[in-house]
Amino acid sequence: MEATQRLELMNWLVGQGLTGLPENELIRGFCERARAGGIDLSRGLVFIDTLHPIFEGRGFRWNDAATNETDFFEYGSTSAGEAADNWRRSAFFHMLEHGLDEIEICVADIEARGFSIMGDLAKAGHRHCIAMVHRFGEAGTMGQMDCLYSYWATRRDDGFAPFELAALRDLVPALGLAIKMAAQVAISRTLGRVYLGRDAAEQVLRGRITRGVSDWINAVLWFSDLRGSTGISEKIGPDEIIPFLNDYAEASIEAIHEAGGDVLKLMGDGVLAMFTGEDIVAARHRALRAEHRFRSNMIALNARREAEGRPVTTAYVGLHVGEVFYGNIGSDERLDFTVVGPAVNEVSRIASMCSSVDRPLLASEAFQKGLDAAGRNHLVSTGRFALRGIGGAQHLYTLDPDIATDAAAAGKYERYLAG
Repeated sequence: MEATQRLELMNWLVGQGLTGLPENELIRGFCERARAGGIDLSRGLVFIDTLHPIFEGRGFRWNDAATNETDFFEYGSTSAGEAADNWRRSAFFHMLEHGLDEIEICVADIEARGFSIMGDLAKAGHRHCIAMVHRFGEAGTMGQMDCLYSYWATRRDDGFAPFELAALRDLVPALGLAIKMAAQVAISRTLGRVYLGRDAAEQVLRGRITRGVSDWINAVLWFSDLRGSTGISEKIGPDEIIPFLNDYAEASIEAIHEAGGDVLKLMGDGVLAMFTGEDIVAARHRALRAEHRFRSNMIALNARREAEGRPVTTAYVGLHVGEVFYGNIGSDERLDFTVVGPAVNEVSRIASMCSSVDRPLLASEAFQKGLDAAGRNHLVSTGRFALRGIGGAQHLYTLDPDIATDAAAAGKYERYLAG
């Protein structure tokens, strides 16, 4: 590969990295251009650790021939089990342990070297590869994301020529920089969604980060908390408290997200969420669908926990509709992107009334009156109440008790939710 071709490929990487080309497209474009420039590549693989609550990292691969592999994959923890064994047998682990930046591997000698993955390369017809590790500096490290790992293979029996290896040594760092940029954007979006909520994260990443910037919106509000969680927490071991809360939080969050809602806050065992949209009647419908899914999730969760001999509980849910401020609240050094306003206080008070009237779900008058006729038919009043700290009394509504005891009523309600 001539110097001008290397420069053109580097410029392409920089340009595509700045525009945000996905990592798998970067790998494909890099390998195709490298081959066109005279590097006899047959396979490339790049992976990088990340910050994610489930996955340890992400990988990207390219082949010169069609395979049943995907060009993108995510991997879990490599600290235990078979994944740990494979990692410790890898060329990359060997390089990290011995302070090496690269090694060349004759794939045919796999039995002697014992590196994982190389056997699969040999079966696919690859003959020689170079494995590389590009380390990040302390300032460039995010969590476990401290290296870029890659290997590059050829099918030629005599392996890569010296000029091809020299070209790869020049080009792969530029590719790594572009991939690292894309990975950091992905991390920002992931952390935003996980810690702020999906819509709030998008708002922040679009630049709405100035203190006091907010919108006055009409929203369906959800507030749920667990029944008797304080007493349960006092009876179980400290190492069981977080798993207990996580199990039930997952049951509610999955249901809310599945119905198109946004979780705004986790407060111990409490969840504050909202459902928005131009059609606020449809948002009410989605909130009821989420509540129904939440109950189904808890039935399955409680069955599993009981089988494991672990404590179980149920939850109270309050639903309300009102105008709220949605935006940045706090100081210059610590901001929260959330909702505030009297309606938020009201929905928490409604949820707290569930125990008093012994109902798992309570909805406000504003919520009930804004439903379509079919929806209103599934809710009944539990009485008129003055909520603590809220001016004026109102009727609070719950699901028709027949839904829990009569198959026909339950089926009718489920058809309504699915409609």
